[in-house]
Amino acid sequence: MFVVDTNVLIYGVDTDAPDHARCRVLLESFREMTTPWYVTWGIVYEFLRVVTHPRVLTRPFTPEQAWMFLDALFASPRLGILAETDRHRHVAAEVYAEVPGITGNLVFDAHTAILMRENGVRTIYTRDTDFNRFPFLDTIDPVTDNRRTNKIQRTR
Repeated sequence: MFVVDTNVLIYGVDTDAPDHARCRVLLESFREMTTPWYVTWGIVYEFLRVVTHPRVLTRPFTPEQAWMFLDALFASPRLGILAETDRHRHVAAEVYAEVPGITGNLVFDAHTAILMRENGVRTIYTRDTDFNRFPFLDTIDPVTDNRRTNKIQRTR
């Protein structure tokens, strides 16, 4: 069980990205998996924001093209979308108390980390090293295969 972060989705679809080939192969392998894997709605919308933005990609996608890519992912029978539960505000308060300095751009990553903790998902595939700040997460960089495994035992 793991989450796939926005940057992996972007690299998987953007043929101009230097890490495109590795991320594309990885996403194709995830689509065939028999075990659960996840995204969040925040990740989906951030993906849409980036790949359709003419100042970010050399050849931005149309909204229709971006949704076609997402629809192919959503067709994976084991892909789920993590969502807030009625425990969300309590889990968020715990994370904000445990992880100092959640401000600015880190707030978006914190939301993903909170959803992961809340739903019992511990691992994220990401190129974003900010996720290393959350001691309850294990991170995997899909390009370098660098893994940071957290040794903290969770009691939840």
